[in-house]
Amino acid sequence: MSWFELPPVLLSLLLGFGGIGFIVLLLYAAGMVRYIPNDRVGVVEKLWSASGSVQAGLLALQGEAGFQPELRRGGFHFFTPFQYRVHIHPMVSVTQGKIGYVFARDGLDLPAGQTLASNAAVSDFLDVRSFLKLGGQKGPQRKVLREGTHVINPALFVVMTEEATYALNMDAHERSYYERMRGLLEERNAFSPVVIKEKSGSHDSDQLAVVTVQDGPALSRDELLAPDVGDAHNSFQEPERFLAAGGRRGRQERVLVEGTYYINRLFATVEFIAKTIIPVGYVGVVVSYTGARGEDVSGSEYSHGELVNAGCRGVWREPLMPGKYAFNTYAGKIELVPTTNFVLMWQSGESGSSFDSNLREITLITKDAFEPQLPLSVVVHIDYRKAPMVVQRFGNVKQLVEQTLDPMVSSYFKNVSQTHTFIQLIQSRSELQTNASRDMRERFLAYSLEFQEVLIGTPRPQPGDHKIEAIMAQLRDRQIAREQVETFAQKEIAANKQRELNEAEKRAEKQAELTASLVDISIKENHGAAAVKAAEKRRQEIEALAQGERYRQEAEGQGRAAAIRSVGEAEGSAIRARSEALEGEGADKQLMQTVMLRLAEAFETARVPLVPQIQLGGGAEGGNAFSTLLGLMTALKARELEGGAAAAQPRS
Repeated sequence: MSWFELPPVLLSLLLGFGGIGFIVLLLYAAGMVRYIPNDRVGVVEKLWSASGSVQAGLLALQGEAGFQPELRRGGFHFFTPFQYRVHIHPMVSVTQGKIGYVFARDGLDLPAGQTLASNAAVSDFLDVRSFLKLGGQKGPQRKVLREGTHVINPALFVVMTEEATYALNMDAHERSYYERMRGLLEERNAFSPVVIKEKSGSHDSDQLAVVTVQDGPALSRDELLAPDVGDAHNSFQEPERFLAAGGRRGRQERVLVEGTYYINRLFATVEFIAKTIIPVGYVGVVVSYTGARGEDVSGSEYSHGELVNAGCRGVWREPLMPGKYAFNTYAGKIELVPTTNFVLMWQSGESGSSFDSNLREITLITKDAFEPQLPLSVVVHIDYRKAPMVVQRFGNVKQLVEQTLDPMVSSYFKNVSQTHTFIQLIQSRSELQTNASRDMRERFLAYSLEFQEVLIGTPRPQPGDHKIEAIMAQLRDRQIAREQVETFAQKEIAANKQRELNEAEKRAEKQAELTASLVDISIKENHGAAAVKAAEKRRQEIEALAQGERYRQEAEGQGRAAAIRSVGEAEGSAIRARSEALEGEGADKQLMQTVMLRLAEAFETARVPLVPQIQLGGGAEGGNAFSTLLGLMTALKARELEGGAAAAQPRS
């Protein structure tokens, strides 16, 4: 200890006391009295000893000259003059939430294959003597220091924290080594614990940590990852327990999820990877690279490979359902298989899913030697229970599409096109689509797929081919002509409808007048019908009156005729009597005149009209009173002649 190591206050007091102070300074110079502050420790170095110097190791465990294993704490300490030197050193301080790393300068050498010093037998860095006697090993220690203040002998241990390196009397070579170690620790962010947060800022981290152990027995030849050894090691935070449980060096199968882990980053490094998310509409088929060889559970009918149970090496029989999984992607891979309908499009520049990016239009050769390109879409569904079979057989869905479905579908439509002309191919698309759906359904089942539907597009010409375009133009012109004919017919119908509409509108405008006229017509028809009824009634009345009048006149006429006949007969008898006395033609003429005179008198007396109002009887020539009278006179004349002839006959 030099003069400058004395506390300033004590040094000023000693100088102020003169001779006494000189004596005290002499005692300090001889090393008999030493003062150590309470926040520091003193490393005692023995300058000489009757036992000699240290023969092996760094510290003097048998009282030899050299660094002593025991530390001195705060206060005054008394030593043999000129035998000891005290190195005052700060205590080791590890910040809250940080990690300190311990390096032993002395101890047993590490065996081959061991990276870090074992702390299985001794883990107390405070008792240096016990550490060395019980088999503590030199080099970086597996045990780390947590937050707090630690009283550690810096002559034996070098302690690195984020803020400082605690060591005593390092030479240039040793200082260079520990600087490289600090750089390695900073590169691995080793002074901070492994923190896996549920959220990172405003976004979900969705991370997990893959652990790679740098110490312990190596893996066997056919192992890629170290198998899980359980929870005894407290998530790799206790290396000795990890190794005691059979843990091996290398990348571990077990991963770390959300939490804080104080892991010795010289013992194990961590790598952050994303969690595996299986979205809705998919299942994850696990292809495991590690695990024991499992029994084939695919069944005797499946001959395309083996399916194994979960945890075994190979393709797992049961897929993972939608969700988030802390899956170690170094232990295997998860192939996403869609369970909803997905579309495969044979069309350049367009894609219906992530599996058809390399598909192109199918080049056909028609029966009439055209070479169109056919775009089409196929809707496919995969049963989630058959997803492992698809992955085991084809590797993934994309390889299934490109290596199997693309050649199969292309071959089918090329064969169909050879039996159709180009125009037939266009016009019978619906029929082709129906037949293709029926034929390809069975073919897809052979690959554990469910065919849903095929949608055939319009055949297109290849670049530079104008013949197909000419055919298409002709078809378009033909269709336009048909449409024009149909348009003209529809226009005619529309014109007729427009005329009917106009008539209906005009009729609606004149509806009031039309209604009034119809009412007038109905009224007049009713009046006419009433007049007809009245006329009919009057006619019936007139007929009845005429019939009665006729009967009356007939009765009167018959009575008068009977009277006239009686009068005529009487007059005839008188005339015949007188005519017998008359002779020659003068008598006949006189007779006629007399008859006519008597008839006239009879008519006048009876007041009977010469022409009756109602004509009775009559032949084809018709009859009147005069003819009747003539007839009567003729009858009388005939009867008179008959009477005259009878009178002329001689009497017997």
